[in-house]
Amino acid sequence: MEKHKSVFIKTYGCQMNVYDSERMGEALNMAGYHPVDAPDKADMVILNTCHIREKAAEKVYSELGRLKKLKDINEDMIIGVAGCVAQAEGEEMLSRAPTVDMVFGPQTFQALPDMLEELADNRAEALEQNGHIKKAKGVVRTSFPAEEKFATLFETPRQPLVRSPAAFVTVQEGCDKFCTFCVVPYTRGAEVSRAALEIEAEVISLAQKGVSEITLLGQNVNAWHDVDADDIGLGQLLRQLAQVDGIERLRYTTSHPRDMDDALIEAHADLPELMPYLHLPVQAGSDKILKSMNRKHTAEDYIKLVDRIRAARPDIALSSDFIVGFPGETEEDFTATLDLVKQVTYAQAYSFKYSPRPGTPASEEAQIDEDVKSERLARLQDVLNAQQVSFNASQAGETLEVLFEKQGKKLGQMVGRSPYLQTVHVDADETVIGKILPVKIEKAHANSLSGNIFGV
Repeated sequence: MEKHKSVFIKTYGCQMNVYDSERMGEALNMAGYHPVDAPDKADMVILNTCHIREKAAEKVYSELGRLKKLKDINEDMIIGVAGCVAQAEGEEMLSRAPTVDMVFGPQTFQALPDMLEELADNRAEALEQNGHIKKAKGVVRTSFPAEEKFATLFETPRQPLVRSPAAFVTVQEGCDKFCTFCVVPYTRGAEVSRAALEIEAEVISLAQKGVSEITLLGQNVNAWHDVDADDIGLGQLLRQLAQVDGIERLRYTTSHPRDMDDALIEAHADLPELMPYLHLPVQAGSDKILKSMNRKHTAEDYIKLVDRIRAARPDIALSSDFIVGFPGETEEDFTATLDLVKQVTYAQAYSFKYSPRPGTPASEEAQIDEDVKSERLARLQDVLNAQQVSFNASQAGETLEVLFEKQGKKLGQMVGRSPYLQTVHVDADETVIGKILPVKIEKAHANSLSGNIFGV
């Protein structure tokens, strides 16, 4: 009897990679692989990579160096590199890391069974010619259109819910914005939307398996439009999904300010299922820097948009992304970013020092000194952290509807999410998992809340 094969998938980066890793696991499950929790237990290891963070490729190669030790022990082990680093490196990855067997981009994972078959043929040929498989030709798939990915995506059924009542669903991939700091248009390609009927079918399937919260994913998710009707945008899609039996919560990420249209803002006003939390990246508060970034909006445009959103949904909480130390940023430019943060106020935010990405326009510009970047980042984070603490503190004494997802680290502790995406801890048993229950918030912490289930 053939040994049941095992796979370990390590995921880097964004929620879309988390979604892609889940779908890889499902495709491999149908090919006879079961998941394990460590690479030394696996017959196959896949690194699903992200190219956004600094030195992303170097970190992947370092991890591959560690995996080489496992492959030296078990030469039959299959090592695959997926995601945006794989897309950017392509054939070069096989040259730099000969232990790698498969390199495939983010549009390609649904072809994993075909890639495994091709690899098996290559190994058989190498064994016949050389007496061993070490020189087997690797498999590279990095030119695969997102349209074809979406066309085959739903052919692999989502597996029954085993971890969480919340699930991700990719509705859009790629980016046409070409911000000068970003590699996404080069690694994920142009903006492509998935058909509304396919999305609805996947959401219905998930709801039938116990999922009650859906987060729609896309590099520019609010640029989504139905492939069969260009005038149907994300606002209309959310209304459609809000009618699915069993779906009680909807979210979406990541948004671009330029794609927040009236229909989407009205959906925030009208749909109780649409959670009052929006991630709306702005990156900087200086018009000069925004122009240099090719964001194609001003700080005033962004603030007016925030005002419109808050008028439609007064209880909404905002999060954002910020880059400090972008080429050409002066102290005056940085102060403009601080001013915007103080004017808007955020429940949460992500902030980073600018780091050049090879092949992007901003990487060719004169760079800001690292000490200046670090000092500005610390000042910005002081303001953002204070805003987050203040927002969390404002929830103390309130009763929030919490969707419980899993056990906590402490015995008898359960963990859920508030409508504002805050982590909430309560003392309870496992029977609460999957339920949305009212929780009286007793304590607010810097990064979480704690309380008691109301009436218990």
